[in-house]
Amino acid sequence: MNALIEIKDMYKIYHPGENEIYALNGVTFAVEEGEFVVVIGHSGSGKSTLMNMIGCLDTPTEGTYLLNGRDVSRMTDNELSDIRNQEIGFIFQGFNLIANLDALANVELPLIYRGIEKRIRREIAVSSLEMVGLGERLHHKPSQMSGGQQQRVAVARAIAARPPVILADEPTGNLDSRSTWEIMDVLKKLHKSGRTVIVITHDSEIAKQAERVIQIKDGKITEDYLNHERTGKNDGQEERESV
Repeated sequence: MNALIEIKDMYKIYHPGENEIYALNGVTFAVEEGEFVVVIGHSGSGKSTLMNMIGCLDTPTEGTYLLNGRDVSRMTDNELSDIRNQEIGFIFQGFNLIANLDALANVELPLIYRGIEKRIRREIAVSSLEMVGLGERLHHKPSQMSGGQQQRVAVARAIAARPPVILADEPTGNLDSRSTWEIMDVLKKLHKSGRTVIVITHDSEIAKQAERVIQIKDGKITEDYLNHERTGKNDGQEERESV
């Protein structure tokens, strides 16, 4: 089976020449359909650059990126825009909601760009908001909602058009602990329903909740592991200690 995402020997080099900065330095990995992956790294590790590549917001200096079997690493800006619209649902740390639109209209907005007719996009938007527990907040504007509720609107917007990839950039960075739990619970439910979820974060507690963790440092992948393989022995030890 072909991977949904396949990145091969990817480099992103800023200021080529004497003062080269390797934001990505030979990154290679693949993500299968239906995985829940966290990419974790500190500030300056290259995780934001990698997110830009996965999200087709930028192109690599070298290497290839296959998304659903298509090589997007050399596409034009217009082609990348189409890919972002059709293939990727974005969730950002800052919510990026339109302040004067209610939740329903915010979720409908990308569906308008897709040319989906009004009745159908309204049904999709309502269903998406209900899926994240905001069925009673359809007509609330961002200023009338908590940070966690605003982020759930952002999640609903990201999933409305059923893109193959949900890409979340520090989705809990502006939230308190309770709202963080709520958003991670929504993302885990999306994963269980068959969605491919990729979270970019610096938070090790978020990483513990993922199926798979990719750690990046100085533009290179330093670890790539499944959480149950990493924690299995410790879980057993904790269980024995609690008996």
